[in-house]
Amino acid sequence: MQISSLFSPNKTVLSFEVFPPKKTSSIDTIYATLDELYDLHPDFISVTYGAGGNAGDTATCEIASIIKNKYGILPLAHLTCVNYTKDEIDLILDHLKEKGIDNILALRGDCNPEVEPKMHFSYANELVEYIKNKGGFHLSGACYPEGHIDSVNLVEDVLNLKKKVDAGVGHLVSQLFFDNGYFYSFRERANIAGIHVPIEAGIMPVVNKKQIERMVTLCGASLPSKFTKMLQRFEHSPEALRDAGIAYAIDQIVDLITHGVDGIHLYTMNNPYIARKITESISGLLNVD
Repeated sequence: MQISSLFSPNKTVLSFEVFPPKKTSSIDTIYATLDELYDLHPDFISVTYGAGGNAGDTATCEIASIIKNKYGILPLAHLTCVNYTKDEIDLILDHLKEKGIDNILALRGDCNPEVEPKMHFSYANELVEYIKNKGGFHLSGACYPEGHIDSVNLVEDVLNLKKKVDAGVGHLVSQLFFDNGYFYSFRERANIAGIHVPIEAGIMPVVNKKQIERMVTLCGASLPSKFTKMLQRFEHSPEALRDAGIAYAIDQIVDLITHGVDGIHLYTMNNPYIARKITESISGLLNVD
């Protein structure tokens, strides 16, 4: 099944993102997380690949296969390209196909200053075009409400996004953001540029201050004053900050659904408690005629 086929006018798609543990010896921990996420009945679960420029992540396919074959949930496997040759990408695609994984989130990937890029692929649209020409996969892509951190301006950013969609992307997942205004403005730009595929809003509940600061450094998302005041008020009380972060995310999601968002992609950070609290709070809003 294609991810894009999940979307319809009277439904807000809800999906989760998980990531493989950094240590292969800790791989079993992800299955405990999936046990709990399964009970929340997401429309699909995505699995990250090589975060932070790490090309050594080989667990994505295994976890995606478990999501599909054990839990019966549609998986979306992330695939980065900047640190791979075409032959290496071919091997990964063969592995995914063997496991029955046919939905891929095609990404450039983070550039690691300690790893020389292979230069077979410089941008995500090149990976999309390459996979599309090979056939057999449905492709999703990333988008950036505040513009990609490497973009010169927002016009260039949306034109580059149009290249990905024209190359074969049928569904988009946004980078995290904390001010819904940026998402609405981005959605307007995308529509003007002729981008008419479903766009999910990526929501990351704050877990701790350092984590969010690191993510913001990587992606360039801005922090509104309401959000920074929350961090400052509760940063020394982990439980209070967690609960405040959940409340902030719920407030964002309710507003997004009210404004007709196609879907919510929740960055769970492998924390099923947070996923459950948010899902239970919004479940009645997802299917409204």
